[in-house]
This record gives sequence, C-alpha cells and structure tokens, in this order.
Amino acid sequence: AAMINLLFVCSRNQLRSPTAEAIWRRRPGFNARSAGTSPHARRPISVQDLRWADVIFVMEAKHQHRLQAQFARLLLHTPLHCLDIPDDYACMEPALMALLETRVGACLAQRAGQRA
Repeated sequence: AAMINLLFVCSRNQLRSPTAEAIWRRRPGFNARSAGTSPHARRPISVQDLRWADVIFVMEAKHQHRLQAQFARLLLHTPLHCLDIPDDYACMEPALMALLETRVGACLAQRAGQRA
C-alpha cells in the first residue's frame, strides 16, 4: 500500500498544523508535513508542498481562500478539507489533538470509502 501524503496548513505554522503533523506522522501509512499561509510562518507553504500532498487540510476557511487565490491550478486535483479549528489552542494541547484526530480521521475514512 502506498503512503498517503497529508499536508496541514494554518497561518503561522506554530500551533495547529505542527500538532496535526506530529499526530499523523506517527501513523502507519501516512507521511505528514505542515506549513503556514503567512509570509512570516515558521515554514511558509510552497509549490513543492502542494505538489507533494495527496490530501490538504486547512484549519480555517481563510486558509482555504488564501490557497485557492494563490495556487488555484495546483489545487485542481488535490482534495482540500477545511477542519474549522480556530486558533484557540496551544501546540500539542490535548483538546486540539482530540479535534484533529476526529476531524482528520473522518475525512480520511470518507476518502478510503470512496476509493474502496
């Protein structure tokens, strides 16, 4: 079975997306990366990240809009999911980890069902 590349995106790549990356990187069958939409992000998103990703997860609708405005053509064939997780959590906070597990897991389960 091929590895699935998951890209997690928030604004500054400091709290939410690195937490998601840490959770899903440990899961068998997945590679995970994180990046931010802000030019001041710890790791700003790149064309290479988008080409690498099989599935993209953004934390808020504003991240989705920013990616679509900046990289519309690159996103045509990559599923993009908005997790609706506000910037209210600390990095690796248990409540954030639980939300990420549930919402990302649901998207991936739905994707697996569509491919089965």
